[in-house]
Amino acid sequence: MNRCPWCKDNEIYIKYHDEEWGVPVHDDIKHFEFLVLESAQAGLSWITVLKKREEYRRVYDDFEPIKVSQYDDKKVNELVENPGIIRNKKKIEASINNANKFINIQKEFGSFDNYIWNFVDGTPLINKWEDISKVPATSELSDRICKDLKSRGFKFLGSTIIYAYLQAIGVINDHITSCFRHTQIL
Repeated sequence: MNRCPWCKDNEIYIKYHDEEWGVPVHDDIKHFEFLVLESAQAGLSWITVLKKREEYRRVYDDFEPIKVSQYDDKKVNELVENPGIIRNKKKIEASINNANKFINIQKEFGSFDNYIWNFVDGTPLINKWEDISKVPATSELSDRICKDLKSRGFKFLGSTIIYAYLQAIGVINDHITSCFRHTQIL
């Protein structure tokens, strides 16, 4: 079975690739989870974050934006001391800030899902990359969304993070054409 080469022989990567990556997400909790995790991943490998995902879910109250938005200095210090997550204080503080901004978008658009999918008129972008080396790290779309999120006060989210987020949530299908998942999630 052909897969995108980035998942190699790692069971965690394979499960994530086969079951989640690129599948359209329409649940706001999942959107927030991926925004937090993609931001936490900046400068690190995705496998590092995937290995810590369950602990993130536990200590981040299952990624409930309202709960995360209410985290105080005591909670930040607890998170910074937790070896089960990425212990970068700026990333943690950004996730709390972003929870507040996420809630603002939900209020304005009815859901974060409405907001993010509006950028592509509700239809995933299906790329047809034959080689993984051709898959970009950013795009005009990720640039535009990043700029909009930053104008709304989001922090620690650059165009590369947003591009990875869009891949994860299925707004962009970047499974290479020889990968069995490419046509499964059209």
